[in-house]
Amino acid sequence: MSWNPALEPGCPDEVGLDAIETLIIPRSRDLGGFEVRRALPAPKRQMVGPFIFFDQAGPAELLTGQGIDVRPHPHIGLGTVTYLFKGDFHHRDSTGADQIIQPGALNWMVAGRGVTHSERTSEAARKGPNGLFGIQTWLALPEDVEDTAPTFEHHAKESLPMIEDKGISVRLILGDAYGASAPAKMFSETFYADVKLDPGSRLPLPNEHEDRGIYIVEGSILIAGQHYEASQMMVFRPGDAITVAAGPLGARLMILGGATFNGPRYIWWNFVASSRERIEEAKADWRAGNWGSGRFDLPADDRDEYIPLP
Repeated sequence: MSWNPALEPGCPDEVGLDAIETLIIPRSRDLGGFEVRRALPAPKRQMVGPFIFFDQAGPAELLTGQGIDVRPHPHIGLGTVTYLFKGDFHHRDSTGADQIIQPGALNWMVAGRGVTHSERTSEAARKGPNGLFGIQTWLALPEDVEDTAPTFEHHAKESLPMIEDKGISVRLILGDAYGASAPAKMFSETFYADVKLDPGSRLPLPNEHEDRGIYIVEGSILIAGQHYEASQMMVFRPGDAITVAAGPLGARLMILGGATFNGPRYIWWNFVASSRERIEEAKADWRAGNWGSGRFDLPADDRDEYIPLP
């Protein structure tokens, strides 16, 4: 499947800088030799379509025997997306899912009413030097499915649609774009894709979605004569035809967006909800424990520890 970018409106020099509604410079945190850059939520922008949390994890290089260990912790009211460029994660959750994710594949966990999961570097990867580089994001759920039962989907790299043209490669991770549909079940209009651009190549953004954003993973892009470098996110004004051009070293991008929600979401720790009351209930349930008989349980093969309520 392919398309011809030259046939799309909105060449880079035809787009004004005012088409960028919000420019986000992510906040960086050093987690002991492991850097996380958080683009969403931002002071001037909580969400892009359903996307409410967006973290770049790494790149990090780890010695033999070392790894990342995210202990079991809870979520409500959202779907979590794990997508890696390098390394692996061993995912376990309270739905019974037990899955190692590799670069280019998708782990999609819908928390709904409540789920608990852990993510750890696999034992195989720890046998030698290893690294981690990827994106983790949350999608808020519409109000009518906030209390849905938790689910987990894994989709291998080969099952995600590829859209290619000269100098352009797009792997569609979630939703619909460029005439293709990704396999994971969505609850609102969404698109999310991993894009590689050769130097000078041009990418038109999907124009059928209300909210659209770009996160630059590597390289740079050009918009209206202005260069934007890696680790920046830009959110575009609805309705404008947007095409971006790759810089002299090319670019790797995550493009994302979809329909806007009917109102903001409340965020506290790992919980997202349309009301403060839902979050207070989840806090009380996690604090109480009652694994397996209340809202939350622990993953079947990862029950020895968990992250306590802050």
